[in-house]
Order: sequence, then structure tokens, then C-alpha cells
Amino acid sequence: MTTYKAPLRDMQFVMQDLLNFEKHYQSLPDCEEVNQELIDVILGEASKFSEEVIGPLNAVGDEVGCKMLENGEVRTPLGFKEAYQQYVDGGWPSLDQPAQYGGQDLPMSIGLPVREMNGTANWSWAMYPGLSHGAVETIDEHGSEEQKAMFMEPLVSGRWTGTMCLTEAHCGTDLGLLKVRAEQAADGTYCITGSKVFVSSGEHDLAENIVHIVLARLPDSPPGTKGISLFIVPKFIPEDDGSTGARNNVSCGALERKMGIHGNSTCLMNFDGATGYLVGEENKGLNNMFTFMNLARLGTGLQGLAHAELAFQNSLAYTKDRLQMRSLTGPKNPSGPADPIIVHPDVRRMLLTQKAFAEGGRALIYFASTQGDIMTKSDDPEARELANHVLDILTPIIKAFLTETGFESANLGLQCFGGHGYINEWGMEQNVRDARIGMLYEGTTGIQALDLLGRKVLGTRGKALVPVTSFILDFCKRSRGRKEMRPYLKTLVRLTKRWKSLTRTIGFAAMRNRDAVGAASVDYIMFSGYVLLGVAWAASAQAAYRKLEQGTNEEAFYRAKIQTAEFYFAKILPLTTSLLETMSAGPDPLMEMDENQFMF
Repeated sequence: MTTYKAPLRDMQFVMQDLLNFEKHYQSLPDCEEVNQELIDVILGEASKFSEEVIGPLNAVGDEVGCKMLENGEVRTPLGFKEAYQQYVDGGWPSLDQPAQYGGQDLPMSIGLPVREMNGTANWSWAMYPGLSHGAVETIDEHGSEEQKAMFMEPLVSGRWTGTMCLTEAHCGTDLGLLKVRAEQAADGTYCITGSKVFVSSGEHDLAENIVHIVLARLPDSPPGTKGISLFIVPKFIPEDDGSTGARNNVSCGALERKMGIHGNSTCLMNFDGATGYLVGEENKGLNNMFTFMNLARLGTGLQGLAHAELAFQNSLAYTKDRLQMRSLTGPKNPSGPADPIIVHPDVRRMLLTQKAFAEGGRALIYFASTQGDIMTKSDDPEARELANHVLDILTPIIKAFLTETGFESANLGLQCFGGHGYINEWGMEQNVRDARIGMLYEGTTGIQALDLLGRKVLGTRGKALVPVTSFILDFCKRSRGRKEMRPYLKTLVRLTKRWKSLTRTIGFAAMRNRDAVGAASVDYIMFSGYVLLGVAWAASAQAAYRKLEQGTNEEAFYRAKIQTAEFYFAKILPLTTSLLETMSAGPDPLMEMDENQFMF
């Protein structure tokens, strides 16, 4: 089984040295008292929970999985329910939730590291409370006052959990095809009928109630995505006093048999005239659901970081201990029969790649969380608008890039173990299986890529990209006074200019052939991710140089930051060159072959 130790020192580096969270909180209303001492206490207690309570359940969840009982109820793996109750008793679900509903009203950027630790220790378990955040945000932003009074406090406290019910067996990502129907009842509620698939945490025994956020179609609604409405459908219909009442006509029809995340119940949910409550206006459901989906996409990006971190920690420990062959430059362990495999260059390549993706990804997603803070808490309208624009671009990149590199890291972690990684004793093959879903749910990498390039960048004639590229170029301009930074900055300026010119080139090509967007989109989003991670590593190196100049007793830690930045710029960032080539090839190599010529 895997072991997990929360990377508190690296979290502190990102929060203190890199992003200066304390200064950030001073600029937000009602956050002035949030200081590093408070942050350290929260993260310290959260690390104990992740390491000691849910981490040991990771292998249990994978081996045992969820069980569907004869009455349609779902039993989670041994220990999951008790861990969830401990989580609720500790007040963790309410950490960054609104105070008016019983939350602690701390910034999103404090809640996110807690979710990172939970997810790295045990992603299957972490999904149960994780989806409730999106349900809370959706109801808070789009629900009526009556709905907020009915659902918010139990969700915020963790007594109830939330899900999102989007797709159907015939739909996939094309939600315009959905058929689940909603008909208004005499009392103003709605009867929801049909089935949803791939519903994470759709049925379980952890909480008193489960609140499903459901997309459905009203009679005579317009076809396609313009005719979708959004509904709250609870497992138990709440009583006026807030207690759970009668069982609703919603049930789990089956548990999906999956490649990974066995400890989480992925359900086919049947709605048989279930009572539902309309959220927002009719036929505006997809727009309202994006509140939930965007949070879920950032959460899935966090999953990529989690699998990279878990792979790195476990493969690092193994490669320091495993003896095999001698170093090409002479024995490094002369008293032993062989050298530890960490001395070999290719093993170093795999370890440093995992480290670069995990620590760089942490810097990137923590930065995104600060933009979320500004967007939700700042009293400066211009700052909120800018943060919204930046987060709009970062969200698909973080979701796609961090899940792709997280899966790559999981595979590299397994590779470090050799044959031992392929068997389940060490937990590395579980990490690979669990990581694979990240590139699929909440919109595949291809869907995120089309959203970024087609809808957000080209759909705004490149204007949406300006805040991000301007930020990079401004960072380079501010940092050029330090000579050690100049090689990084030169590369970043060149790639950022290519990013802008490439966008124009694809845009012009799309005027002639719209397939140019689809042909370039995945390479485009990966190129974007590599550049942004380059910024994260350049900024990390700059912060490390600054600390070394000031004097520190952690010189090895900060030297490692600089050395990892050098590795990233020398061995990983050059992948952008091949991506530029493949994007420039256009759609013809993909689209010229007639479909009948695909044969075997």
C-alpha cells in the first residue's frame, strides 16, 4: 500500500515565499485576521487527519469497494463512514463556507490545501465531501431564499452531501441530448423522471441525506442545450424543521464497475417521478450548472496534483532503498552489493519529472485559488472582474494539464518500482488506475481544449488570453534585474510571444477550415500548461534565490527548488517545440482519410 506524508514544508513555501498569502488576505474584507500562524494550525491538524485517518483506508477502499445491498442502499468500505463522521465533527466541511449558513467563512485558498491533503491520502474518500462544495455554491448563487433555508446549513455542516447528475447513457458530454424530463406538479414542485449515469457519490451510508443537483428537460422546452433546466432532488424530502422526511423516488439502479476509485460509489441513478425544486429560471439550467462544473474542474485538477504527489513520495522512498547495479561513474554504496537506484540518470529523470509536476502544479493551483478569493471576497469590482477573467482561462488548463501530467507522474512512479510497481502490494498500480479518471470526468482533455481555444480564446478574438499573457510578460519585466533569472525569462518571453502569434495563426486558419481548431486544441492546451508551469518554476526559483540571499538554515531546500526549476526548463519545457510543430501541421493529416479507409 502507498504511504502519505503531507508536504507541509512545500505548502508553506508556496503560501509564504511564493504567493505571500498573508499580504493577500490583508487586501480582502473580513480576512485581515487570517495569518500564517492560523494557516499552520489548520494545515497541521488537517495533515493528521489525512495521514492517520483516511490514508490507511486508501488500500481498503480499493480492495473492498462499495457494495450495493438488496434494498438499493450502498455500503461504503470499512472505516469510511467513521472517518466521515470524524471529519464532520471536526468542522472541516464548513471551513471555507459562508458564515450565514454556519460556515467559518475562510478563503477558498485555505480550504484547497486541506482538500489536497485529503485527496492525496485517499481520493475515493475525498470525493464524498468534495462534491458538496459545488452543490453549496450552486444553491447559494442561483437558488431561492426558501431553497437556501432548506438546504444550505445541512450541506455546509456536512450532515448532508451533494452530487451533480449531468449525463445520461446516450449523452456523454453532449448534454443537449439529455432526455430526463421534469413536469410541474400542482404544489409548484416538479416530478423528475429518467436515469443519470456516472454519478459520483450518488448513494452511500455516510450522511443523513444526499442532495442531487440534476439537469432535466421541461415539456415543450427548446431542443438542445437551450432547453435544459436545473433542479434540486434530495434523497429524503426535508421537513419544515430541517429534519429528513419521507424517502423521495430516487434510487441507485446500479454501481458502475470501474478501473479505479473503487472506494467511491459511482452510480446509475433512477428518478421515478422524484420531487424536485427548480433552481433559477426555466431553460437556464446549463448556465447555472457551470457554477458547479467549474468548481469540479478545479477539483479534478487538484486530483492530478494529488496523484503526482503520491507517486513522487512513494517512488522517492523506494529508489533510495532499492539496490540494483552500480553507478556508471563508480560505486556510490561501496560497502553494499549494489547502489541504490536513485543514482541512475533515468531514475533521476522520472523522479524529477514527478517532483516538477507536483510542486509546480501546487504553485499553479494555489495561485488559481487566490484568484477565487478575489472573485468571491474582494470589494474592488475591477479586481473581481480581472480575477474572473484569469480564472476563466486557468480553469480548463489546470483541469486538463494537471490531470494529464498527474497520470504521467503516476505511471513514472510505477516505473520506478519496476516489476514491484505492477503488483498491488505497493499501491502504485492503484495510483495509476485512480489517476486515469481525471482526464475523463468533468469534461475530457479534448473538451477542455475546445473550451479553451475555441470558446474562450478564439471566441473573444484573443482578448480573453490577454490578462494571462500580460501577467507573464509583466513578471518577466519585473524580474530581469536578477542575472540568475535571465535564462528563464528569455525562454518565457519567447514562448509567450509564440503563444500569442500561434493563437492568431490558428484563428486565421479556422476562418478557412473550422477543423483547424479541433486539430490544434489539445496540443494548444498542453502548450499553455507547460508555459504556465514554467512561470511557476521561474517564480519559485526567484523566491528561492531571495531566501538564500537573506540567509536561511534550509539552504538544501531552497537549492533543490532552483535545481528543479533548471531541470524543468532544460528537460520538460522544450516539449513545447514539438507541440508548436504539430499544431502548425493543421487538420489535413487528420481529416484527409475517408472514414471507410479506417480498416483492420
